[in-house]
Amino acid sequence: MESFFRAIEDLFVNILFAPFDMLRMMESWWVANTLNWIFVIVGSVAFVYWMLQLKKYNNETEKASRVSAHSFIGNDANNG
Repeated sequence: MESFFRAIEDLFVNILFAPFDMLRMMESWWVANTLNWIFVIVGSVAFVYWMLQLKKYNNETEKASRVSAHSFIGNDANNG
């Protein structure tokens, strides 16, 4: 069983993270952090898109909706 976990370690450390090791060893800060900048840009675009979708949904469902804690508490609850 130990060899199975060693194989997973070898896969991640020596193969999948090898490009990140090369980026870490770069001389230029800008070149080494290009991937981080790409993630920041993608995350910012996704955040703006999500906020616009929430605003659109909120505007569509902004009709006379009343928030209540339970479904059995309705408009008739104050009548009796």
